[in-house]
Parts: sequence; C-alpha cells; structure tokens
Amino acid sequence: QVQLVESGGGLVQAGGSLRLSCAASGIIFSTYAMGWYRQAPGNQRELVATITSGDSTNYIDSVKGRFTISRNNAKNTVYLQMNSLKPDDTAVYYCNAGPNIATMPRFVWGQGTQVTVSS
Repeated sequence: QVQLVESGGGLVQAGGSLRLSCAASGIIFSTYAMGWYRQAPGNQRELVATITSGDSTNYIDSVKGRFTISRNNAKNTVYLQMNSLKPDDTAVYYCNAGPNIATMPRFVWGQGTQVTVSS
C-alpha cells in the first residue's frame, strides 16, 4: 500500500521561506517521478513542481526561481524548498508520484500540509 506523508507547512510572512517534506512508502522510490501539488480555497489542485527519477526538474512559471524540488532516494523523501513566499502561495500542498511525469498523480492523496503566507 502506497503512503504519502507531507510535513513542514506553517504560517510565514511574505518573503519568508519554508521547506516541505514528503515521505513515501510502498513504492521503489528511486524509480518514480515525484511531484508537488497545491490547492488553494476555491481553486483546483495544480501541479507546482516535478522531479524525475533522473533528477530532471520542472516548475510552473509562478514559482520559478523561488521554489526548488529535490529528492533523497536513501530516505524515500522529496522536498520543496520555498523561498520569497507570497500570499498567493497560500494553499494546502500535496505530493504524489508516478512511474513517469505523464502518469502522475498515480496514488491516493495524503493529508497535505497547510502553507499560509501573510502579507
């Protein structure tokens, strides 16, 4: 059974930083692409950043230069370093996985982690 557990969210002022973590179990982590998603109130869930099994990364335009996705295969964990946070980044953040980017999201969502950015 695949389990995804997000952590690291919180309340931060605009311009601040947070580092999110997502621990995955039940998959051969190193072989999966991973992604971070977010959902703000009243909005659809959107894909924010992805990292392939080969460490290629991609970001939506609104977070380029501010967010960095990375992975530690030894810890079965994917991270999202978020700098220069803006109020528009306020959302519940989730991770998910797939054998490749095109097949994401593949698994049941975890509980997510709330990120709130105050102005």
